Amino acid sequence: MMNKMWVNYVGLIAIAIIWGVNFGVSRLAMESFHPIVFTMLRFGLAIPFFFIILKWKEGNISIPWRLVPYIAVISLLGVTALEIMSMYAIKYTTLANASLLSVAPWPIFAALLSPLFMKEAITPRLILGGAICFIGVSFVILGGDEGFNMSSNLMLGNALALLISIVGPLFNLSSMSLMRQFSALRISTWTIVFGAIFMLPLTIGKWQATNWAALQFEQYAAIVYNVILCTVVAFVVWNACMFRVGATRANFFRYAVPAAAMITGFIMFGESITLFQVLGALVMAAGLVWITRGDRKANLQ
Repeated sequence: MMNKMWVNYVGLIAIAIIWGVNFGVSRLAMESFHPIVFTMLRFGLAIPFFFIILKWKEGNISIPWRLVPYIAVISLLGVTALEIMSMYAIKYTTLANASLLSVAPWPIFAALLSPLFMKEAITPRLILGGAICFIGVSFVILGGDEGFNMSSNLMLGNALALLISIVGPLFNLSSMSLMRQFSALRISTWTIVFGAIFMLPLTIGKWQATNWAALQFEQYAAIVYNVILCTVVAFVVWNACMFRVGATRANFFRYAVPAAAMITGFIMFGESITLFQVLGALVMAAGLVWITRGDRKANLQ
């Protein structure tokens, strides 16, 4: 039977592009919304869509009560805390620092932490391809105007960015362990629900900061993009593809996010793209191609 694993790789790249484009979309939205309010809108408005799709596809929306504490904890860390850390990492350090420290180490920590949740085959091809991707994404991030800054006043933001690269893989891997029993759609639905519940109290006193009467098409379009594409589509597709190819291999495709964000910045804001960044994107693409060729589905047991 013809190998269909390429469909999962295409899905991972597509979601990485969607998330990368969202850097530009969210930057525009932040001019009108408080960051936590906008994030709450993203996840809160996605919940009805998740429930409707889950009911349609699987006939019911329930999860066993025994799993509620576990899902609540991973949602608190992987949705609520992760999103808040992302916002404040960008606030307290440079965009280049935040991108490099949160994106580049992510797949490495995923590989190191995966034995805690499941057994995955780490092949020489994956190690070499991952190293090539790491070099490429570093070129993309550091090749811009900001570069990497180790100033002491940026240490809080740097620490938060690095913590993201640890918490994120833990969330991915703990979600995958649940996908042995339930679909990616069901797990995605309930992690979003609990993540939004924990986030709601943090929005108290911040809703009035938005001039709701002055919102225009661009702001509503940003909300729709975040709800439908970045949350409903992205969470389900990413989780499903990640489960099929393995967390370690899948997370290297996150390296396409900075490249997509770089192109988005050029198109939406006229930001410059250096030759160094273009070369980095090509190196990263070569690494991803190397990973997908020859390797098949990770050996999950």
